[in-house]
Amino acid sequence: MGVEHFVHLPYTIAGVVVGALVGLTGVGGGSLMTPLLILLFGVHPAAAVGTDLLYAGITKISGSAVHHANGSVDWKIVRRLASGSAPASLATLATISHFGVFSAKSSSMISVILGYTLLLTATILLFRPWLVAKSQPIFARMTEKCIGILTVALGVMLGVMVTMSSVGAGAIGVTALLMLYPRMSTVRIVGSDIAHAVPLTLIAGSGHWMIGSADWSMLVSLLLGSIPGIIIASYFAARTPDQVLRTLLACSLVFAGGKLAL
Repeated sequence: MGVEHFVHLPYTIAGVVVGALVGLTGVGGGSLMTPLLILLFGVHPAAAVGTDLLYAGITKISGSAVHHANGSVDWKIVRRLASGSAPASLATLATISHFGVFSAKSSSMISVILGYTLLLTATILLFRPWLVAKSQPIFARMTEKCIGILTVALGVMLGVMVTMSSVGAGAIGVTALLMLYPRMSTVRIVGSDIAHAVPLTLIAGSGHWMIGSADWSMLVSLLLGSIPGIIIASYFAARTPDQVLRTLLACSLVFAGGKLAL
């Protein structure tokens, strides 16, 4: 098979656009890529989620390595999250497989969960500072054991959400960790969240591949566009009005989430 038959230009262009938005706003690619594939290209929800999970796992490996090298990963948090997310992801994959990965029931279930997850992500994008400020005093009084249990529970929630929608490991995960660990620096929270996202997205993505809901041709096309898109946009990120971009992005997620959920 020739390269021209394996690489699809429309997906590569979509990769450039999503990569640029990720580089400018820091919002996870799944929040943008998965609804774009479903709503614009008509990709089956399961295939869009499965392909995007592998895409996310591959792209987050380098980010995780950089954070580890800089000492900005708390591996205790990563282990707590993974102890909840890994089994939850496997159980979710088994459920999707049971109902039939391309069945109408699975398609509807994935679309609805993706829609509501996008709406939640949009809310967090707009109100994260307020949410964190209001909740941090409550979590600051909790015992370490209680925080540990809540972190594992967060991992379970992320395992289900990410496996079903490919969304949640970024904006939602980071915001929840900022609430749970108010004394920890933001860079360490972000580094721990990215480090946890690698095994979660790879487990979920590999599972989708094994049950037939991942498209390698689409994945290569997306990577060819998104990697240069992220690099170029990251260079200009400091020169862009972040609040305006995030507001526009949140409105786009509300629109996409509403179309998928309702």
